[in-house]
Amino acid sequence: MPNTAAPQAAKLSVAPMMDWTDRHCRYLHRLMSRRVRLYTEMVTAPALVRGGARHLLRFDVAEHPVAVQLGGSDPDELAEAARMAEAEGYSEVNLNIGCPSDRVQSGTFGAVLMKSPELVASCLAAMRAAVSVPVTVKCRIGVDDQEPRLILPDFLARVRDVGVTEVSIHARKAWLQGLSPKENRDIPPLDYDLVHEMKAAFPELSIWINGGIGSLDEARSFLDAGLDGVMIGRAAYQTPWDILGAADRMHGEKPPHATPDQVVLAMVPYIDAHLNEGGRLNGITRHMLGIFSGRPGARAWRRILSEGAHVPGAGPELVLTALEAVTEQSAVLAE
Repeated sequence: MPNTAAPQAAKLSVAPMMDWTDRHCRYLHRLMSRRVRLYTEMVTAPALVRGGARHLLRFDVAEHPVAVQLGGSDPDELAEAARMAEAEGYSEVNLNIGCPSDRVQSGTFGAVLMKSPELVASCLAAMRAAVSVPVTVKCRIGVDDQEPRLILPDFLARVRDVGVTEVSIHARKAWLQGLSPKENRDIPPLDYDLVHEMKAAFPELSIWINGGIGSLDEARSFLDAGLDGVMIGRAAYQTPWDILGAADRMHGEKPPHATPDQVVLAMVPYIDAHLNEGGRLNGITRHMLGIFSGRPGARAWRRILSEGAHVPGAGPELVLTALEAVTEQSAVLAE
C-alpha cells in the first residue's frame, strides 16, 4: 500500500512501547492529535523476514503520520524488513538501539548495540539503501560501564556519516545486567544536559529527547532550549488527554475533538469493526483507561471497563455505560 499521507512537521511523538503502542492504541491517540508522530511497538526483523509475521505491520491509514520501529542486528535482514514496512505504507522506519530486555539482548539488538556502533552504522546504511522513507534511530546515552560523554559523540557521528538525520535519545543509560526493563525506565539517572550538549555538537542532526517527560510544559521547555522534538512515553499513555488533547495547540491548531467524551464516542465505530472481525473489547479498552485521568468520574470509568471489558460478548454498550457514569459524576460536581 503506498504512503499517500502528506508529510507533517512534528514537534512531539509518542514513544514506541512494548505491549502498549499497538494499532488500537495508536488509533485512539490519533483521535486526540493530528500532529503527534506515532510509533509501533518494536517489531523484530527476524519475525518479519524469517517468521513471515507481516500481520505485525498492520495499521489503519488514519494513524498517519506513523512510523514503524524495527529491532535487529543483521543489515540484510533489517533492509528487507524496512522494504516490507515501506510497502505497507509507513512514513518512517526507526531502528531500536534502546531496549534493555533479556530477550532483546539474546538476539543481539536493542540497547546492547550501543557497544557496536560500527554494526549499527552498517545496519542503517543497508536500511537507507533499501527504502525512500526516512530511517531514524532511537538510542540510549550508553550502557553498563560506558562513559556517555565519551561514547555518545562517536555513536552519533557514525549514524550521521551514513546519512541518518534524526535521532531520538533516551537520556538514561541502560543497565543490561541487574536491572529489569521496568527498572531501566526509572533507576538510571536522567542526563538531559548531555542531550543538549549533543545538539550543540551535532547541529546538523535533528535531536529528539526522551525519558521522564511528563507534561507539555516540560516538552515546550526542551523545544525552547533548541531541541528539535520531544518523545513522551508513559505520560502520553497513562494520561493521554492531558498530553495529546492539547498537543496540536503547539502548532497553533485545535485538536480533532474538543473533549475526551467526544474521543470516546469517536472510538465506538472502530470498536464495532474490531468486534465484527472477531476481536475482544478489552483489546481496545485497556488503552482507554486513562483518558479521564484526573477528572470527575475517572475511577468509575476505569472500574466499569476493567471489570466488564474482558467478559465474552462485551461490546460498545459497556463503553457507553462507563461514559454515562463519567457524565453523571461530572454533572453532580457541577451543581
